[in-house]
Amino acid sequence: MTLRPSVAQLQQKHVVLELESIDRLYLNGYIPQLTTVQGMAGFIRHHLGHRFASTKSVEALTRDFVQRIQEMIQEQQIPLVRFSKGVRKDDVMKERLRQFKAEEGVVFVGVAQEKCAVPRTVRKTFANGANVPWLVMSTAMVNVYYFYCKDRDFGPFFIKFCSYFPYGIKLCLNGHEYLKQQLAQRGVAFEALDNGLLGCADLALAQKICANLNAEKIDRMFRKWLRRLPHPYSTKTRRAGYRYQLSIWQAEFSLTQVWDKPAHGREFFEQVIRENIDLGRPENVQLIFRKKMHKSTVRRGTCRTRIITEGVEPSLHFYYRKTHLKQYHKEGRALRTETTINDTYDFQVGRKLHNLDALRPIGFGANRRLLKVQTLRHDPQVGANHFARLQQPLEVAGQHIPALRFGDPRVQSLLAVLILFVLQPRGFRHKELRPLLAQHRGLDPERLTPNQISYDLRRLRGHGLIERLPKSHRYQLTDQGLKVAYLYQHTLQRVIRPALSKILDPNLPPSSPLQRAFQNLHHHLDSFFQEKIAA
Repeated sequence: MTLRPSVAQLQQKHVVLELESIDRLYLNGYIPQLTTVQGMAGFIRHHLGHRFASTKSVEALTRDFVQRIQEMIQEQQIPLVRFSKGVRKDDVMKERLRQFKAEEGVVFVGVAQEKCAVPRTVRKTFANGANVPWLVMSTAMVNVYYFYCKDRDFGPFFIKFCSYFPYGIKLCLNGHEYLKQQLAQRGVAFEALDNGLLGCADLALAQKICANLNAEKIDRMFRKWLRRLPHPYSTKTRRAGYRYQLSIWQAEFSLTQVWDKPAHGREFFEQVIRENIDLGRPENVQLIFRKKMHKSTVRRGTCRTRIITEGVEPSLHFYYRKTHLKQYHKEGRALRTETTINDTYDFQVGRKLHNLDALRPIGFGANRRLLKVQTLRHDPQVGANHFARLQQPLEVAGQHIPALRFGDPRVQSLLAVLILFVLQPRGFRHKELRPLLAQHRGLDPERLTPNQISYDLRRLRGHGLIERLPKSHRYQLTDQGLKVAYLYQHTLQRVIRPALSKILDPNLPPSSPLQRAFQNLHHHLDSFFQEKIAA
């Protein structure tokens, strides 16, 4: 009989290409001074010179902006597409892009009506009886203009303008398209996936290009196209400091692993789905996103796992607040693991574009940790010598370190709780361990003294399962600690307890395979002893 390769073996022996890249970036273009109604009122009164702040004062700006868009379309003979409900804009872009032969330029302009946050004018009465126009924020269905373009360096992208004051912008680009453009410019041969690479003649260079895609290059490309496209604001206004800035609306960080054979990819994904259906539970989501689960988060139902099947290809989805991690088998050849961050504040990171470098380790790290957790859940391993070492007390730098014995309920509870903190970016503190440990052991937290927690932390550190973060009182699980914790937990939960239940259960039929095996063992042992006694 041929044994199926494990998840770890598939990862180690059958992945022929691995690439980390920013995938889709969806950025918000805004003018900082015009993000509040007070700022908008100041713009209308002080910059435009109107007595009262009213949306009527900016109607001329809107008409001029829309007129210049229409003039550009006519002068450059750019196709105009009016998007209807249910039409996928990306599909329209793919079709138009196949017909576009220029190195760069506007492929087409799309128009759609969308709900946008805009100011509106109301009448406000003051205590002195004055009744004046007043700005408040509202939402309205307005025309938005999509400029689908191709850039020499970045490939296909789009800029979306709201046609109503203060003329918000959305910029959407793709890191894989940037990579393809850069490889083509350097003359490096590659085979493309629909959104990624299937093969590359210089994979190290490809990874370097992906790593070098930064906020500065994106901002430079954005401003280049602002100069080429109709701009809502005049040169005078821009010189007065009203300039667009970019913030991160949505960021996708992907890890693409190409298999040597499609069968190996399918086999990996089938095993991953079977073994990791419970990863969306709050206690397990912490393993991926390095974030402590709060009760409010759990109540909102934003931690969950979903398996979605479209056609015959399943995809595995994990959620934490507004962050989404997805795994799927891409085009039958590659495993795509992808973290999408929809709110940078989920990870205490600002939204401005320069924070992209701070998001990289979070997004890419979540992908890697998911694969690691999946591998360990399927293949927990530890050497016999190391296992024996854990069962004995140690002397480390003259300090006595108690053992971490496998059968000790306190040790099992400690390691089970420790797994919950494995992927928290800032580790965990003494006081965060205490209530979870008490809950797992069924105790009142007050019964666990600080000295008892310190005792447990000391032996975990002594055996190398946790380490202290520099210049802090926080700890994090080591790679060795994660393996040991999973081995202890999986052996107890999946081997020891089920086996003992089947052997010792009085209601188990005597004809069960396990009962027959033990009866056979006893019979042979009795025969062996009788032979030795007779001799």
